[in-house]
Amino acid sequence: MPTPPDVVITRHPTGNVTAEGGDELATTLLKRAGFVIETTPRSFWYRLPWDMGEARENQMASHAARMLTAVGYRVDLGPDLHVGPLTTPSDPQGKHVHGHQVLRLTDELNGAETYETAADLTEHVLDPHDGVLVRLSEFFEAAAEQAKASETDAGWDLSYDFAEAAATLTDLGEDLHDSADQLRALNRPAKPSWHARVANYYATAPATQRAGTSAITPASAAAPPPASRPNRTR
Repeated sequence: MPTPPDVVITRHPTGNVTAEGGDELATTLLKRAGFVIETTPRSFWYRLPWDMGEARENQMASHAARMLTAVGYRVDLGPDLHVGPLTTPSDPQGKHVHGHQVLRLTDELNGAETYETAADLTEHVLDPHDGVLVRLSEFFEAAAEQAKASETDAGWDLSYDFAEAAATLTDLGEDLHDSADQLRALNRPAKPSWHARVANYYATAPATQRAGTSAITPASAAAPPPASRPNRTR
């Protein structure tokens, strides 16, 4: 008897791409791949954000399956979802994998349905120890050292540019150090009920002409009644 998969990723007839199964680590990887949680009183599952287009959904589902498989999970990926590495029009072969990871993070942020989720995603960039900004700052510091190693005037000039970029990123991270907490504290405005929408409609709609009455234009309303002619006698 075949061993059942740990995680099942499939596209439903409605078009939704969902993932079910797995444990806490699998959940973390699914979130990292762009899936968002859906819950009911009795169960929960994960899905990709809506309105992304099938090609993008297939890429993200396949990426999730590869991540899960790499750490030992048995994944059942729908055959209609399987594609190669994530690509973009400017990188059709999917070589710039690190940029694509940030792109996936951006897609997740666009699909976030709560400020709590949005704040968690923002921390991937702003975390002072392991966020994207601090790692990019370290990257440019390393690039500055590489440029300096040439011991040429051009190398020194380039090292200054890289060092300045590193400092800018460090300053940016410090300026935004509590932005995730601020984002988490925001509240989405509640949608008005249909009662409120109907009341608002009637409150703002122009008054309708009542049946059986004639409209009075400003001109006619302002005109004085005609004067009666005096009776003339011979």
